[in-house]
Amino acid sequence: MTQSQALSILKTGANVFLTGEPGSGKTHTINEYTAYLRKRGIEPAITASTGIAATHIGGMTIHSWSGIGIKTKLDKHDLTKITSSQYIINRVRKAKVLIIEEVSMLLPETLSAVDTVCCEIKQNMEPFGGIQVVFAGDFFQLPPVVKTETENNGQTELIRESSTRFAYNSSAWARANPLICYLTEQHRQDDNNFLGILSAIRHNVFSRDHLYHIETRKILPSLIPDNVPQLFSHNTDVDRINDEILAKLPGESHVFAMFSQGPDILVTAIKKGCLSPETLYLKAGATVMFTKNNQKDGFVNGTVGMIEGFNKTGGHPIVKVRSGRRIEVKPMDWTVEENGKVRAQISQLPLRLAWAITVHKSQGMNLDEAVMDLSSVFEFGQGYVALSRVRRLSGLYMLGWNRRTFQVNPEILNKDEFFRLVSNDAETTFSKISPAVLQERQVNFISVCGGKVIQEIRAGY
Repeated sequence: MTQSQALSILKTGANVFLTGEPGSGKTHTINEYTAYLRKRGIEPAITASTGIAATHIGGMTIHSWSGIGIKTKLDKHDLTKITSSQYIINRVRKAKVLIIEEVSMLLPETLSAVDTVCCEIKQNMEPFGGIQVVFAGDFFQLPPVVKTETENNGQTELIRESSTRFAYNSSAWARANPLICYLTEQHRQDDNNFLGILSAIRHNVFSRDHLYHIETRKILPSLIPDNVPQLFSHNTDVDRINDEILAKLPGESHVFAMFSQGPDILVTAIKKGCLSPETLYLKAGATVMFTKNNQKDGFVNGTVGMIEGFNKTGGHPIVKVRSGRRIEVKPMDWTVEENGKVRAQISQLPLRLAWAITVHKSQGMNLDEAVMDLSSVFEFGQGYVALSRVRRLSGLYMLGWNRRTFQVNPEILNKDEFFRLVSNDAETTFSKISPAVLQERQVNFISVCGGKVIQEIRAGY
């Protein structure tokens, strides 16, 4: 399914699971739909399963939005407390469209808790209280972290899920019954050989022939190219490398402290999702990575460059990126907004040291080059996420790997095939709907949401 086809389905107000391979344009499609809604006076609730993913889309975590916080299970007391908060009441009552990015990292019981809160506040027993829900993500990527609980303090749970791990197993997912929109275009990788390798991993047909191409990209630690980010599976490796290399550079460190304002709980949530550290140490010659998008100034999340020096007046770092462009980097804001007003924000340079980053923090990034040590990969999908960050095989430098690196979860393999088939059925069904009828459905949804109807010259699937 193309992006435009998925967008047309979204506009009808149907519940949707938007999925596809890395680089297929899931986030771009969500951004297009968000712009479409806002143009018509409808403000969607934009959320994500993790703080990092939330910063990528300018939203908040689904945990914060729904008021469930760190809870994975609700009892009557929890629900009463959440639904007594005026902030949460106003937020949920006004919501017509709820977008949840990186749904693959959301536990099934968390999704059901959100469904329960929405129904209670809306006083509507339809799925999610009648809100259009848009799940976006790829279950081949990193799964949710499962925490084992030994007791429930004697409280009666309102929601009890089976011991499953993925959001699609949730009773709330079944209630929402989303249409599957599986995007099949590719906008990140432009190397057919490399695409074949990634596809082989995804379909569990990775062979010796594919491994041969990976082996051609293996290098010794002594031959790591300068100013190329390194990906590791563990934080300890990342911190060690960044600190060691920075310490070896001559000169004193320039220190940049994060500024924050707003309620502590919201500020903490923003900080957790911000890839820039609270205290950033920089030196001339340091390799850095941008952690935010700013097309106007010439960088996006994942752009790599080197600190050439520091502005004499404001002290801001001057970063030279691969294209040769020099950018004076000034602080940017990460915010939580509600009803058009900023409730909390942090300000920091949109930079982090980038000699090394974790695979988890690389999710959502586009990298021209990367050095990877995947010899300690411990989770299905971790190697796939890392490898799919780079655009082409020539930009890949491998220090090592293990058997798990090229494996995907067998359960997801079967489920993904199901998603593809159902998406094909949805594509066929919608292709048979006349443009006039489709436009009528789209206009009706905008009207139901209380939005402004704008007649478009061309509509349809």
